[in-house]
Amino acid sequence: MDKYRILIKGIVKCCEKYLVVEKWYDDRIFDPYQWEFIDGVMGFGETPEKAVQRIVEEKTGIPVQVDRPLYTWGFTAGEVCSVGIAFECTAQTSTVVLAEDLNDSKWVSKEELAEVITNKAVREDIERSGLTSSFDLDDFGKVDLFVEPMD
Repeated sequence: MDKYRILIKGIVKCCEKYLVVEKWYDDRIFDPYQWEFIDGVMGFGETPEKAVQRIVEEKTGIPVQVDRPLYTWGFTAGEVCSVGIAFECTAQTSTVVLAEDLNDSKWVSKEELAEVITNKAVREDIERSGLTSSFDLDDFGKVDLFVEPMD
């Protein structure tokens, strides 16, 4: 088993709206489906940029242009240390064809993101990245990337 894994997140923008997908988390919680940005695991030998392009296209059918890294995060679960990189991407089309592991998708404005994303970890990642509570993605360019020390 790998002791490290690299997670990749794509924050996809098209026509001033952002793509969020509804994904199943756990049927033991009150709301097992939660809205989130597109994410996945970087494969061996992939660059982070190629990984985010592959993941977004596999999960949504949308080819993207990678604009810039936005923030990083990390955590340890059991014996596996995970490090993540979130990228801002521009969609080449707004037509979504969802992978089977996703329940739904929608394009939302920047102002609607704060209402749609309820996952505490995602909200904390965005806040730590220096965003305002209105999720102003333009603020990402003013923040240095960081990786928090893991316990």
